[in-house]
Amino acid sequence: MNIKSLLLGSAAALAAVSGAQAADAIVAAEPEPLEYVRVCDAFGTGYFYIPGTETCLKIGGYVRYELGFGPDAYNPDGAIEANNESDWDSFARVQLDITAKSDTELGTLTGLASLRWEAGADTTFTDNTNTVYINEAYIQLGGFKVGRYYNPWDKGINGESDWNSAASPSTTRMNSVGYFYTGDAFSAGVQLDELSRSGGQELGLEGIVTAKFGSVAFDLLGAYDFGAEEGAIRALLSAPVGPGTLQALAVYSTGPGDTYGNAYYNRGEWALAASYAFKATDRLTITPGGTYVWSAEAIGDDWGGDDAWRAGVTVDYTIVPGFVAKVTANYNDTPVNEFWDGFVRLDRTF
Repeated sequence: MNIKSLLLGSAAALAAVSGAQAADAIVAAEPEPLEYVRVCDAFGTGYFYIPGTETCLKIGGYVRYELGFGPDAYNPDGAIEANNESDWDSFARVQLDITAKSDTELGTLTGLASLRWEAGADTTFTDNTNTVYINEAYIQLGGFKVGRYYNPWDKGINGESDWNSAASPSTTRMNSVGYFYTGDAFSAGVQLDELSRSGGQELGLEGIVTAKFGSVAFDLLGAYDFGAEEGAIRALLSAPVGPGTLQALAVYSTGPGDTYGNAYYNRGEWALAASYAFKATDRLTITPGGTYVWSAEAIGDDWGGDDAWRAGVTVDYTIVPGFVAKVTANYNDTPVNEFWDGFVRLDRTF
């Protein structure tokens, strides 16, 4: 090997070492792998996994505009507005529902937070004060359920012409503790309700049994108001008939109760309601219906007086998917007066 070959070899070796050191100096750290949001299909559509957890989350709700009419005071929950002496009123609502679910060794763990924002619903038309309140807030593990939620007495029939529960709408959405078993053909539940009254806190007890025979469903519900010392029983039947669904319910109330009334049914001694939801097209449903109440007045601790009835029709139309219109009109004949009421409602669901 001559001197020239030795020098060239040494230079090549030094260049290789220097290049390796320079390459090591500028190598960047590898980026952390991204965790994309994953769809959770274990609990139905709309759920996704919260990143880094096994909890599934669903966000939904609706935006509503409603124009209603009735004697002296329209209220979306059926109560009388003392500040509104007009025969019509309107309001807007936003409802946001956040549901979290996960599987555990004790069953499915569910948490629901349902919030409502309303403008013009409980005040005068010109005021339009905003109102924010909790619609539902509950925790459920398996069949055990606790919190504020719609109880079984909220379950009515199709349309907007039934008087299926007490006159006060709050009695179908209370703070309760219950246990519910749900099967394919048989379901049952029992719950204890907190009945808040100006005279103090009282308790109510509810029980429900549901049986399904193919496409026919039957519900039997009983409830007792310990404060009023009165109870009520209700039966509901639903069956497909022709191009629609026929539903009927019957209610018996043992009495009107004390000053605060029977929390579960205070409209009369007996009531019978029915409706038929006629599916005219894929987008249009027309539902006539009505309710008849026997002995619709409280006379002391017993029922008496004249009967009452209500009849009307409800039209539901899907304008486009996620945008639905509902129109209803009802004629009411009570021991106090006779009147028409109803509403026009637009819902954008998501």
